[in-house]
Amino acid sequence: MMKSFHIPSRKYAALLLALAFSGCATYHPRPLPTAPDLAKTPQLTVPARQFWLPGLPPHPVSLNGLDETTVMTLAVFNNPGLKAARLQAGVAGAQLLQAGLLPNPQLGATFASSALNYGGVLALSQQIQALLTRGAAKAAARAAGQQVNLNILWQEWQVAEQARELFIQARSDSHLQRVLTSTRSLLANRYHRDRAAMQRGNATVGVVAADLNALVNADTSLRALQTEVSLNRHQLNALLGLRPDAHLHLIGPFAMPALSESQFKAALASLPRRRADLLALQAGYRSQEESLRGAVLAQFPALTAGVELERDPVEGVNSFGPQVTLALPVFNRNQGQIAIQRATRAVLWQTYQARLDAAQNQADQVRKAAQIMAAQLKQLDARLPVLEQSAAAARRNYRRFNLDASLYVTLESNLLAKQAQAIQLRASLDSARSALRTLLGLPFSDPSNAP
Repeated sequence: MMKSFHIPSRKYAALLLALAFSGCATYHPRPLPTAPDLAKTPQLTVPARQFWLPGLPPHPVSLNGLDETTVMTLAVFNNPGLKAARLQAGVAGAQLLQAGLLPNPQLGATFASSALNYGGVLALSQQIQALLTRGAAKAAARAAGQQVNLNILWQEWQVAEQARELFIQARSDSHLQRVLTSTRSLLANRYHRDRAAMQRGNATVGVVAADLNALVNADTSLRALQTEVSLNRHQLNALLGLRPDAHLHLIGPFAMPALSESQFKAALASLPRRRADLLALQAGYRSQEESLRGAVLAQFPALTAGVELERDPVEGVNSFGPQVTLALPVFNRNQGQIAIQRATRAVLWQTYQARLDAAQNQADQVRKAAQIMAAQLKQLDARLPVLEQSAAAARRNYRRFNLDASLYVTLESNLLAKQAQAIQLRASLDSARSALRTLLGLPFSDPSNAP
């Protein structure tokens, strides 16, 4: 005959509760910041040995002068938005941990008594269905974690690309500002000279008015460029996690080589195996496949198994045996969840197809635009030497008093205008080629090694 059991005293009950809650987490409030967390100067926030960017060769870093590669790498490591995005990897890891945990066993107890005896029931049970769906849940969470990491990588890629384009624009604007300043100085000299000549009666009002209009246009162009320089500087500082008044000393040239026809076609064909956002969508689709598999497994009747120890309060007889609870699949066979997961999979399938189609269309569009700009720049570069020779000849003749001042200024202005056009066109071309490499998911390359 089995031995009788006794209900634990308050002392032992308190001990059981203490053991049950000994591993529980505690809550500590964390208030939001009240001030910006922006640096005055660029800083390394990671060890030097980890200072790298995927797709870039090893590159020496100097904060005294920031070249294109350094700007891109600083942006990836210090961008405030990326810092927040990287925390999502921790959330995904926690979700994977949660998916691998089994539900806690359930302990139930009741107490009863009669005039002769005391009794009750002590039962321990465990859900069995969770064991069937655990593998699918872990696989889904693991693929979801891969999706999060790949999405972060794609954000890093885009931030690096944005930093590179801002670097290109900043270096271009510095060259363009010198040309526009020279143009403004040239036109200002002509205006003051003709105005003085008009006061002496040697020039007409129409000539001076035309000079003033040209000078006003030059001032407008220079002010517009200064506004653009300020905007780009603020955008780059924000991208690097710097204060708005931080000054960056940018150095080094930039030249993005063009992709050949064969390189472009090969990159386009392998796009789904390389571009991070497409790989992230693939991981998300795998996660959804596992979620659907888990929903199908969950359609089987929910089974709970355990053991039960009972003492009859009247007769004082103990009994011990297994306990099984089975949900009858009469009204709900998890068909609703299965339908939801299948519909979600269809949405993800179409989303991936749309992103793949858009990626190919965007790459082709940017490549054709780059080809048009390259042809225009080639024609302009062919004409610039002729204009430079004409302007140099005009400059010599003007100094020898063999050329009219108006004609000299016109030739010099034409040269400066074409030089400014070439600077802007070259920057647009480099930006387009850079964007094309990002759209194709190609590794970043060091511009110092570009042909």
